Amino acid sequence: MSTERFMMTLEEQFAQITARGVDLHSAEELKTRLATSIDTQTPLRIKLGADPSAPDLHLGHCVVLNKLRDFQACGHTVVFIIGDFTGMIGDPSGKSATRPQLSKAQVLENAKSYQDQMFKILDPARTEVRFNSEWFGPMGFEQVIRLSAQVTVAQLLARDDFSKRYAANQPISLVEFLYPLVQAYDSVMVKADVELGGTDQLFNLLLGREIQKAHGQEPQIVLTMPLLEGLDGVNKMSKSLGNYIAVNDTPGDTFGKTMSVSDELMWRYFSLVLCLPEPEIAALKAAVASGARHPRDVKDELGRRIVEKFHGAEAAAESSAEFARVFSRHQLPSDIPDVAVPAEAIGILTLMVKAGLAASTSEARRLVQAGAVRMNDEKITDFRFEVSPQDGMILKSGKRGFAKLKIKT
Repeated sequence: MSTERFMMTLEEQFAQITARGVDLHSAEELKTRLATSIDTQTPLRIKLGADPSAPDLHLGHCVVLNKLRDFQACGHTVVFIIGDFTGMIGDPSGKSATRPQLSKAQVLENAKSYQDQMFKILDPARTEVRFNSEWFGPMGFEQVIRLSAQVTVAQLLARDDFSKRYAANQPISLVEFLYPLVQAYDSVMVKADVELGGTDQLFNLLLGREIQKAHGQEPQIVLTMPLLEGLDGVNKMSKSLGNYIAVNDTPGDTFGKTMSVSDELMWRYFSLVLCLPEPEIAALKAAVASGARHPRDVKDELGRRIVEKFHGAEAAAESSAEFARVFSRHQLPSDIPDVAVPAEAIGILTLMVKAGLAASTSEARRLVQAGAVRMNDEKITDFRFEVSPQDGMILKSGKRGFAKLKIKT
């Protein structure tokens, strides 16, 4: 193995690896493991598990992926476990109910999408992708019982979401109890030196240490990363809450959503999504506080950097210019989609659904009543309004929803 993979000193590696982290179990163990790695020129195995419960990754996922990339920059190997087996069970970590179970076909389709997206951040040459059906698929019931004997009900009820649901007399299935144990056994099978996760995964990660010890392995170091708040500024970024920016969003959508982030929250995005060094963030904050830079200009920089991270510099510049043209100078977008309509009158709610500006007539009605809908820049406030279509009429919903009417011939 080439020694150039380990040119960084122990102190340099430790500083890079622990930056922006939250829980570390433990610092001394990590330093010892890093020292041995450098002495033997053997990369550590850094585990991250993901259940492909949905096909898209969002910026919240990137917080941990960025940290995996830090480990790779230090010369270590990422072991990315696709939970194709556990994805069909459902994990309620940080939730009050079980995730819906997925079919094998759904899991595999989502897993392929996960891999395509994660390699926008990770180095494929230093990433080992494993599917946990490899070891759980052939496991017999006797082995399941023996594995279950290595953890107590009291230990499992110590997990915060389980204890809350138990206290509230909400059902907890045995399958859910098995989930942390299954995740922990993944660490045994891949011989993980370190496991990463969000702060809501701390219990599961620590259980991995116990199960490794029970199997005669040195327990993994646990490092958790912060949970990134979504566009609402309150809740963890989540597709189910609709407060997310997806890795696969278009450059324009990525930029536009980023510009909706609050001035207070944008610093978290600079740190956790872009990994900007704290001195640079402090300098930006000082410039805003002194009036040398306007918060909108700094947020524009944030949007351009995030778009560039996933789509390149040219897309970033174009997205910034388009946003300024539409929202700062109140001009129309350059790529408004056409919607074909008959020449006769059509209700505004039906038209919005047809144009893709609302998922349902009830959603369209809420948008109209909220004053978010305009036809040729005239606000529509009556949800019973009927449009007499003409070629080229512009329907607008909210800040970013546009459609141009085209009469069917």
